[in-house]
Amino acid sequence: MTIEVIEPIVDSRSARQVARDTRRHEKTAHKRLTSRGATIAAIVIAFFWTIPTFGLFVTSFRPGADSQSTGWWTVFTDPEFTLGNYEAALTAGGTALTLGESILNTIGITVPVVFFSLTVASLLAYAFAWIDFKGKTLAFVTVFALQIIPLQMALVPLLSLFSRGLTVNGVTIFPGLDLRDVDHSFATVWIAHTIFSLPLAVFLLHNFIAEIPSEVIEAARVDGAGHGQIFFRIILPLSTPALAAFATLEFIWVWNDLLVATIFAPSTSLPVMQSLNSLSGTWGNQWFLQSAGTFISILIPLIVFFALQRFFVRGLTAGATKG
Repeated sequence: MTIEVIEPIVDSRSARQVARDTRRHEKTAHKRLTSRGATIAAIVIAFFWTIPTFGLFVTSFRPGADSQSTGWWTVFTDPEFTLGNYEAALTAGGTALTLGESILNTIGITVPVVFFSLTVASLLAYAFAWIDFKGKTLAFVTVFALQIIPLQMALVPLLSLFSRGLTVNGVTIFPGLDLRDVDHSFATVWIAHTIFSLPLAVFLLHNFIAEIPSEVIEAARVDGAGHGQIFFRIILPLSTPALAAFATLEFIWVWNDLLVATIFAPSTSLPVMQSLNSLSGTWGNQWFLQSAGTFISILIPLIVFFALQRFFVRGLTAGATKG
């Protein structure tokens, strides 16, 4: 029996030659993956996509009389700006609440919903990924399939469930909460938003949690760790990118929501989108105030997005590929 000895291949190139070859390969890859035509097309699309937003931004600083008589592009020939629109949008409001009060209500809705959604979804995702139980595959497919059901179909049944409860053959299975008309109570809107967000949240978090190496989980079990310790000490710290990515998405979705919050939130605590919807006036004659209110309302979502953006792409692409 002969043993073949494989000698290591020695790279005879100098450090300068290696750097030169690396730069050449990078340039070749860049040329193959990009083209001048695609870059020009992307710039043109971005330009036209940005024009309406830019026009809305300019209108938010123009006096109301000018906005009603001339287009926003006339600002280049007759520039006249004012901060009165922002002051009026914050203090006047289109409903019984001012825009500032509605923003506080929206914060009171959005932050708990994000917390509840992440808590429930991360627990379910861990169970689907690392706990073996009967019917796990069917349950996961059912949760995933719920994404295709329009939430509008569930609004009336869910509202009826909250108000009257669920009774089968005279037996009350779920008592009615009857909390919608309670002042400053967001319980029903918290529950509704959490329910609607769970299918996608479980799917995204499951893809990430399932990619955690099984050796890590097995080593924790050998050391005597239970499911609670594994979840809080291993799963949650390693799942930070996915949690931050979904938290960003959920925050923006709930913040921009009008339909669900209008139906389930109490009439005395309407969200910012309801105030924006009414800010333009009965006949839309004050739409310049609505443009100012729009830019006020996007400040907090922008802060949240830029604070978590380094986790955003990494969390969304987790689990998309193997290996």
